Amino acid sequence: MFCRLPKYKLHRDGIGFSLSFAVASYLIGRANLTLGYLSSLSVIWCIYFFRVPCRTSPVGKGLIVSAADGHVVSIKEVLPPPEFCLGASPRMRVSVFLNIFDVHVNYIPISGKITHVYYKQGHFFNAAKDKASEHNEKNALVIQLDEQKDCSIGVVQIAGLVARRIRCDVRCGDIVKRGQYYGLIRFGSRQDIYLPENARVTVKVGEKVFAATTVLAELVPLQEESVVQEKTTNAEGTNA
Repeated sequence: MFCRLPKYKLHRDGIGFSLSFAVASYLIGRANLTLGYLSSLSVIWCIYFFRVPCRTSPVGKGLIVSAADGHVVSIKEVLPPPEFCLGASPRMRVSVFLNIFDVHVNYIPISGKITHVYYKQGHFFNAAKDKASEHNEKNALVIQLDEQKDCSIGVVQIAGLVARRIRCDVRCGDIVKRGQYYGLIRFGSRQDIYLPENARVTVKVGEKVFAATTVLAELVPLQEESVVQEKTTNAEGTNA
């Protein structure tokens, strides 16, 4: 899956692109040395784009890490698309936008079992916009959590304005671990995470996040969540 380099890994998909860019740069350089030097920058950028940094996920119960590098562009409660099989109740969705300079490999946000995979062809709107979540090409995973078997999380790869290919290397039924590599989106994209109802978001819009390391949310024990809801209800009754 990867080609190892001294300080990082190069994703296998990047080998062909890098070689193609190198050949093109060589041919251009034979015709014009200055343009050849300039075009060689495309080879460097290609290797940089397909880099796979070695990262260690945080250890702790209930931690949900980012599936991608980028900036948080949206945190809102939405109704998941029915084809994602995430139920009929609204969920908090955290959306991360990846520009062409971000790491574009994707990682599993929390350990569990993949119970559903859904792929849909679509448009290629700007991935920074909310309409990309609804209309763009996408690949969605549903993961049943190891820590709370009755909870699930949705992880969605979304192609963007420049991205034209989504790669997903896991299948329905796979057992996955937090911080595990699972896919790649080529060139500029978006990642949506549909959180369980008992998750508490720990990031804010505009924040820079890093795949496999930045904690996006923490799971609240179901009993604790019930106590909080009960206290809120009692407080509202008292005020009334």
